[in-house]
Amino acid sequence: MKTLIFLTLLSIPDLASAQLTKKLYKTIGSVKVYEVENKGIYIFRSGFSFDADGAPKAYHKNDKVALDFLANAGKPGNWWGVVTNTGKKDGIPIVQTAQDPAPGYYVSPTSLADKSKKVQDPNRYVDSQEIPYIALPSKFSTQFKLGDIALVVNKKNNLRCYAIFADVGPANKIGEGSISLAKQLQIPGNPKAGGPTADVVYILIKNSGSSAVLGKQQIQSIGQTKLSEADISNLLSE
Repeated sequence: MKTLIFLTLLSIPDLASAQLTKKLYKTIGSVKVYEVENKGIYIFRSGFSFDADGAPKAYHKNDKVALDFLANAGKPGNWWGVVTNTGKKDGIPIVQTAQDPAPGYYVSPTSLADKSKKVQDPNRYVDSQEIPYIALPSKFSTQFKLGDIALVVNKKNNLRCYAIFADVGPANKIGEGSISLAKQLQIPGNPKAGGPTADVVYILIKNSGSSAVLGKQQIQSIGQTKLSEADISNLLSE
């Protein structure tokens, strides 16, 4: 993500001008999610789980060549992590052809998708290896929707990266992101093995996207118009 980013000048809410007031929004597993009142922010601190979904090489019938275990995409009769020929869980997984990015691998979807492309097209989905994204439980919030932007900060090294909300995960799990996001934050590990315990802060910016699939440069550019350096320092010091 070491590319030149041109920023559009937009009005930035002044979070730093007053002390932040947080209230508990919900608890997911053991993680407490807080809402910053009147500022359009959710914030929580947790570990980091790897999500390979959307990557062309996420799943294969031979686990050894895939990024993740096929069992994490389901099983015959109940597929949820690969696209099937019927579009239903009991269908047959679609295998990429010679014209696709990873021939022989299954098509792995993400909840956020480019609807101008066909369902069986791997390019319809958000590539975990290329795009920094986060996954959240279903029905997390009506004000933070697929395509919205978050700032993710690795507290162990203070590296940070803006990410797009691109995938929906289990109801009782929070703190999940793409391979690309982990790389930007220098979080070691992989989808199969996981990694050492991480310490990560997730700052979710309400209504910050357009429900569109974005490139990594676009994600960073939009994110930087939403939070100033003072905002970030204030949020992280709480």
